[in-house]
Amino acid sequence: MSEVVVVGLGQLGRVFAGGLLRGGHAVVPVNRGDGMEGIAARHPAPALVLVAVGEANLRDVLAALPGTWQSRVGLIQNELLPRDWQTHGMADPTVVSVWFEKKKGIDAKPLIASPIAGPQAALLATALQGIDLPARVVAPGDELLYELVRKNVYILTTNLAGLATGGTVGELWDKHEDFAREVARDVMDVQDALTGRAHDRERLIAGMLEAFAADPQHLCTGRSAPARLARALRHADAAGLAVPTLRALAAR
Repeated sequence: MSEVVVVGLGQLGRVFAGGLLRGGHAVVPVNRGDGMEGIAARHPAPALVLVAVGEANLRDVLAALPGTWQSRVGLIQNELLPRDWQTHGMADPTVVSVWFEKKKGIDAKPLIASPIAGPQAALLATALQGIDLPARVVAPGDELLYELVRKNVYILTTNLAGLATGGTVGELWDKHEDFAREVARDVMDVQDALTGRAHDRERLIAGMLEAFAADPQHLCTGRSAPARLARALRHADAAGLAVPTLRALAAR
């Protein structure tokens, strides 16, 4: 029986832990405030260390990971890009672009299959499929990067546009397509700057619309939207980007 460490037992962490347990893996939980060094001493060679904390806590958690776990990391955060793990010297983590929603008291609801890349991609794909959440293995590198940027374009465009429009993603596109495209343009400017390359924008829009079609009643925005806007503007300022639509949203 292989061991999988799960750092962070929030909504997503518990979903993955459930799938791993059903797949016959031993799950070692790490909760907020637990001493990771002590747990790593008792579990030095797990098959995977799945970091399931929120975006705001990711940097601190990765910086504090014990050395024996550094080469075994799995990541599942939104707004995730290669620079987030490369900054910490991680060359080849297992990475999931999560395309299911999990809220308190409600079963996980998939939109599309979650792409997974890296050394333990098959392990996590099997774990998700075992609890009826579709997943697929993709190649590291360009294929994974597209999937990460696509998810970022989806979540940032809907969250940030929703600050002005409210409503669902279906309504956003049906009633406010021009505005949604303006927001997406600024979001893609930021993604290009963060990744150091120009992405295929029509492909990204098509990928976003695939997720819209999978659940047109999905609400655009939520509690995290203001923080996402603030982060996007910090990235834009650092890169010297105009992002006029995002700045207009912030000024509302």
